[in-house]
Amino acid sequence: MEGLMADPAACSIGREEELHWLALTLVPGLGTRMAGKLLDRFRTPQAVFRASRTELEAAGVNGAVAQSISSGCSFEDALDQQHKMAERGAVAIARSDPRYPALLREIFDPPILLFARGRLELLQPFHFAVVGTRRPTPYGLAAAERLSADLARAGLTIVSGMARGIDTAAHRGAFAAGGDTVAVLGCGVDVVYPSENRKLAADLSAKGLLLSEFAMGSIAFPQNFPIRNRIISGLSAGVLVVEGAQYSGSAITAKLALDQGREVFAIPGNITSKASWGPNLLIKQGAKLVQDWNDVIVELPAEVRRQLIERGRTRLLGNAGASQDGDPASHLQEKTEASLPEVGRKLLAVLQVDTSIHLDDLLQIVEDTSASEMIAALFELEMLGLVKQLPGKNFVKVW
Repeated sequence: MEGLMADPAACSIGREEELHWLALTLVPGLGTRMAGKLLDRFRTPQAVFRASRTELEAAGVNGAVAQSISSGCSFEDALDQQHKMAERGAVAIARSDPRYPALLREIFDPPILLFARGRLELLQPFHFAVVGTRRPTPYGLAAAERLSADLARAGLTIVSGMARGIDTAAHRGAFAAGGDTVAVLGCGVDVVYPSENRKLAADLSAKGLLLSEFAMGSIAFPQNFPIRNRIISGLSAGVLVVEGAQYSGSAITAKLALDQGREVFAIPGNITSKASWGPNLLIKQGAKLVQDWNDVIVELPAEVRRQLIERGRTRLLGNAGASQDGDPASHLQEKTEASLPEVGRKLLAVLQVDTSIHLDDLLQIVEDTSASEMIAALFELEMLGLVKQLPGKNFVKVW
């Protein structure tokens, strides 16, 4: 990615300074906004801790919190955090650090400190958020994975929350395309939530980036998620809502994005599906309707588009070797499908992208086929990336 620091380690704060940043973050009762106000007034965490109780109260801190700051009671916890960070390979990114995301620094209440594990260069632009429900339809999963992959190929870093459902599909789509992705967590970067995403978390720490404002070891409390959503939107040039109820977490993220001056996008859905109420309502209220990746790219700020084009014009405009007759990937898929046995071709004709079909129903629909032949054909289609199996022996065609 262009515009990255040549040597990120050279920008990192010293251990003593890091200790003060951690201690300020861990002061009991001191919220993000007040911590930010103190830094605006005193400039550095060291100066905050040197200030007298009278000076702190004059800055707007209540008596109990001022006493906690003056006593330095949070330094013991800060030392423990440093130990945990060293064990798990995490790094503290202070608000004053050049690596701190520029867009995030501009929001109303930016975190004063971020914990990061993984590729620190992914803190740099350009980020784009893909969010949605934890209980998606097959259509929503396919759309999130496909569009995340296409946007990652275009040079955007996909940001989501590593929750089950749409978030997971967004991260996986980016990885499948060989792109970059960042997960913003509602817990510590050393905590895996949900537990079924252990493998995804490992991939993110190795090939992507795990990011959180919550201290190491922090549990994923429900109240943490609306707080972290402002970081997802704050990092990003835009937010795409795939599926979600009218008052879901993804709807909260979209509102935060609007408040932060970000572009909001939505994928239209079936009007009879509750999962589509959120994005459909957003479209009615002015969100940009998305059918393919280019619907997003053309709406991004001109400077973002210019730099994306400079970074990889061929990725934006499509494969330079594509023939005028169409996408070579489509020709490859047609060739692959033509070489399949008859059962495989029948299955591809029956299976749909937006609706899953149970194995028992497939056995009834595809006649003159035994269960063993059907299972073998489905396995082959999965290996070719043409079919995906969902929980409960349900199958969908890959978009």
